[in-house]
Amino acid sequence: MKLELYQIDAFTDEIFHGNPACVVPLKNWLPDEILLKIARENAVAETAFFIDNGNTIHLRWFTPEIEMDLCGHATLATAHCLATILNYKSNRITFDTKSGELTVDVKDGMYYMDFPSRMPEVAALPDTIAQSLNMQPKEVFKARDYVLVYDSEEDIKNIEIERSIFDLINLDPGGVIVTSTGTNSDFVSRYFTSQSSILEDPVTGSAHCSLIPFWSERLGKDTLFARQISERGGQLYCENKNERVIVAGKARTYSVGYFWIE
Repeated sequence: MKLELYQIDAFTDEIFHGNPACVVPLKNWLPDEILLKIARENAVAETAFFIDNGNTIHLRWFTPEIEMDLCGHATLATAHCLATILNYKSNRITFDTKSGELTVDVKDGMYYMDFPSRMPEVAALPDTIAQSLNMQPKEVFKARDYVLVYDSEEDIKNIEIERSIFDLINLDPGGVIVTSTGTNSDFVSRYFTSQSSILEDPVTGSAHCSLIPFWSERLGKDTLFARQISERGGQLYCENKNERVIVAGKARTYSVGYFWIE
């Protein structure tokens, strides 16, 4: 079977920046074990598979290890693929997903994703995570992901994870966010996933489902500009809307091609 494959750099307007995702259109669902094998073969943080059902698009996300409940950068990549390559007719794309109905509005090269809000609550930090960090956070919160708050952007840049310790804990399907206020943005973050083939995710849209309400409340503003300061880096344009958040960004197409699974 011959399938189309698109690789998109999300949350950036530059090739080799942002977070790469693969996008695979399907006519019918393949067995989950095959979808997982494709994601492993692609060897990027997420592969998005979708079926266009007419009014809605059924969208699923796979890491090389598991199916995810929500992935921002692969959703953005899928919207970019539909809008710029596959000639999707509407400027509003509605996805049917494990996290419910998600809409993406396309305007002037920007993709505005409407996601659920996940306000983190005060939590205790597991010893395994604490022991894996070279610097301890000022505050600890948790929603799907642990949210560790630090003093400064410089602290976030200097965070190091001792992977041999970090991988002793299973946070499926979550991870660990480290965050602070930013020098040239409202806030910055980095994102780490234990027991994953990719320790640090370059740009994590779903993490901002927690970061947006958290920093919106703390900074007293609903519109925020965020940067994820991984090696590749990315920019996110954010809006707090109480029960929902808007996570917006740009994207660039890296490659278009085909692959075979038999």
